[in-house]
Amino acid sequence: MKLLVLGATGLVGRHVLALSLEDARVEAVIAPARRALPAHPKLTAPVVDFDRLPADADWWCADAVICALGTTIRAAGSRAAFRKVDHDYPLAVARAAKARGASTFVLISAMSADPASRFFYSRVKGEVERDLAALGLRSLTLVRPALIGGERSEPRPAERAGSAVLGLLRPLLPMALRINPARRIARAALEAALAGLPGTRVIRSAELT
Repeated sequence: MKLLVLGATGLVGRHVLALSLEDARVEAVIAPARRALPAHPKLTAPVVDFDRLPADADWWCADAVICALGTTIRAAGSRAAFRKVDHDYPLAVARAAKARGASTFVLISAMSADPASRFFYSRVKGEVERDLAALGLRSLTLVRPALIGGERSEPRPAERAGSAVLGLLRPLLPMALRINPARRIARAALEAALAGLPGTRVIRSAELT
């Protein structure tokens, strides 16, 4: 399989990239990113501007896509910038990859994703899920973790505090509300991409603990 990975410098994306490069079932990995990635014999990592993606690049040709792009409103700087990263970029990549033959798309979404939500974050996550489903991909998997466990490269104080509280309460919490380790999320996403099951599938947080 030839796999296209988005968000390879983020918490979950780093694990997706590492697992993909280790997996003999994956022949080649394409990981477009804003900055250079360490070289690897299986890896093609073009440095790109996601606002100006090259529609005619050869590296769009892949069998499956795993999208782990994501940010926060605080890091993005505004709601519009957040929406661009979490909604517009995944859709643009899905369209470009589908036009070059990709039939499988896996999105790292959020447990609260709902296009009708009154909360902006959850609404955007739900809208990108809805809009990806409308593209007519043969296989679409929506991975909906709860709080993601692991060390991020950028500080997220609220998430860190939440992780500490949930860690203490873990024995008392239902499976759906427990912290989901980043590597486990990445493994679920990779297996979904490799399986490429027809239709739309949702992997919920309880399956990721």
